[in-house]
Amino acid sequence: MQGQTKSVSFDGREIKLTTGRFAPQAGGSVMIECGDTSVLVTATKSTGREGVDFLPLMCDYEERLYAAGRIPGSFMRREGRPPERATLISRLIDRPMRPLFPGWMRDDIQIVATCLSLDERVPADVLAVTGASMATLMAGIPFQGPMAAVRVGLLGDDFVLNPSYREIERGDLDLVVAGTPDGVVMVEAGANQLSEQDVIEAIDFGYEAITELINAQKEVLKESGIKQEMPKAPETDDTISTYLEKNCTKSISEVLKNFEQTKEERDNKIEEIKISVSSKIDGLKDDNAVKKSLSLNNKLLDNSYKALTKQLMRDQIIKDGKRVDGRELNEVRAIDADAAVLPNRVHGSALFQRGLTQVLSTATLGTPSDAQEMDDLNPNTDKTYIHHYNFPPYSVGETRPMRTPGRREVGHGALAERALIPVLPAKDTFPYVLRVVSEVLSSNGSTSMASVCGSTLALMDAGVPLKAPVGGAAMGLIKEGKEVRILTDIQGIEDFLGDMDFKVAGTEKGITAIQMDMKITGLPIETIGEAINQALPARTHILGKMLEAIETPKENLSPHAPRLLSFRIDPELIGTVIGPGGRTIKGITERTNTKIDIEDGGIVTIASHDGAAAEEAQRIIEGLTRKVHEGEIFPGSITRIIPIGAFVEILPGKEGMIHISQLSEARVEKVEDVVKVGDQVTVRVREIDNRGRINLSLRGVPQHGGSNNYPEPTPTPVAPLN
Repeated sequence: MQGQTKSVSFDGREIKLTTGRFAPQAGGSVMIECGDTSVLVTATKSTGREGVDFLPLMCDYEERLYAAGRIPGSFMRREGRPPERATLISRLIDRPMRPLFPGWMRDDIQIVATCLSLDERVPADVLAVTGASMATLMAGIPFQGPMAAVRVGLLGDDFVLNPSYREIERGDLDLVVAGTPDGVVMVEAGANQLSEQDVIEAIDFGYEAITELINAQKEVLKESGIKQEMPKAPETDDTISTYLEKNCTKSISEVLKNFEQTKEERDNKIEEIKISVSSKIDGLKDDNAVKKSLSLNNKLLDNSYKALTKQLMRDQIIKDGKRVDGRELNEVRAIDADAAVLPNRVHGSALFQRGLTQVLSTATLGTPSDAQEMDDLNPNTDKTYIHHYNFPPYSVGETRPMRTPGRREVGHGALAERALIPVLPAKDTFPYVLRVVSEVLSSNGSTSMASVCGSTLALMDAGVPLKAPVGGAAMGLIKEGKEVRILTDIQGIEDFLGDMDFKVAGTEKGITAIQMDMKITGLPIETIGEAINQALPARTHILGKMLEAIETPKENLSPHAPRLLSFRIDPELIGTVIGPGGRTIKGITERTNTKIDIEDGGIVTIASHDGAAAEEAQRIIEGLTRKVHEGEIFPGSITRIIPIGAFVEILPGKEGMIHISQLSEARVEKVEDVVKVGDQVTVRVREIDNRGRINLSLRGVPQHGGSNNYPEPTPTPVAPLN
């Protein structure tokens, strides 16, 4: 079955969309290809379940290691739990897709993207996002697309569309932008302290390129004979909504305009109003339309009440310019920051609080062998900076079972991780593997950005020489018709009522990470630029408060942190240090009680809690790898004697041999007549043979300051020749 293929010339590359050939029983499917990267994306809808009052959308990105010609490394030799990067790509698909489904959708929808072949020049994630839109449209699922995504890199002064993995690694920007004909719907980026203007231009550059992919999807639909029509929303019973609006608007508004109360007091009063109106409804006559309507759906009152509260909050911001806690639109909540809040057995710690959001971050210093091995399709096989984010139920005053981290925890940790990577010290100057854990102790909005701030402080407390401190804030947006209000440092209730969650992290110099999610179908570049620029003074203010807690990284590490020495050797001499079967390096570690790691590039890292022991191990390795030249003079120690000569350790771990003929100017009958094991001698390198063996000599070399203390042996008479 051939199917239908549409090709798009895209920045010098061809992207192919093939429909009607693969997965015929899925609701809709597309094979999206670029180079040798192939991703199969399917979208399937099933009938909604009883009592579901949200959109049950599932987006799954599946990796198959055969796509890169590899066999899984697990005991079972098959793919198991999705790796972290696959989880992040699943979120990358979900975030731009979710706001494009109509608000009344309650059917189960599952989008599955499977990477079947991977070309290292073409990352699969943005192809999967675009493929999700095409598959959904082919399935005829109500969807306000098409939507497409591209990646933008920055090499030098030039933006690059859909850069390769290597170009991403070399560049100063890794930005993914997704959009619809209505505007940008999602942004995800890591940047090397770029200015606000550079990031805005990159988003604009990416959005312009998206237009080609959107048009290609429209053409495929047209050629397939699929008409994109949005069904009418199911008729709803507005009886309850009308009743609540009439009886609760005034009382709810009074609560929202009381700026002196705490969050708990406000929440309690709003809940009391709902309980009161519920009691009134229960007291109505059985044939009353309100009570009859409520009996049809026991969640109707709760949902209608939330919707009314949300609308009143939005109206207050649009009309009065006041938020529920009385702050101005561009005002940051009160900040409290402190470093070294835990004993120094924890290598670094900090507590960061903004409003009711409180995060405890800890930093742990490890050795290179602690790096996380990544068994996935990404060419980068290990991580030396790891950020974990935990969100326990008590942080929002709830109880629920404690499970393994979910997608949200993984995503928030990855965002905070990305924000810190550009300011970490180079591996050759600070070779530690770093792990930061952010424990959310209290949550009221923007916990991911609080994690960025707390992690910066914890790393500085641990003595990590960051290039600059990183802070972050979450921006929100309310859009009613042409009226737009941008909110700085949103709290939980504003995230619930708003149309955008835009997180911006960076230093005083520039942006290091951004993440934007929409609840509407698109936003113009001008509004996005306004939000980015409004985040700058907030970030500057937050950084100032952070520096009051700890101004510079500590000079001394925790006494419980490992001490590392790092230096570089010739990669060709790595085998010399390791030795046959690893005997040489094992001997060094046992002799010095240290831990030694050697990278393929020749970087040697020695870990020990004893600085002197680490220095001794370094001297041994440097001795093993130091190149010796003919004519050089070395002090050394006799290590062993054989009938034809003596071995001398001229450098730690490196020996040469003095042939018996080179022990003295006179004839020597027996080696022990001149030297014995343990003697300290000064030798000259006579030659290095073609097998790399070092031949030494004592002849003509002054011993102990110029005089040879070894007695000249009596020459043995030579029998005359007959």
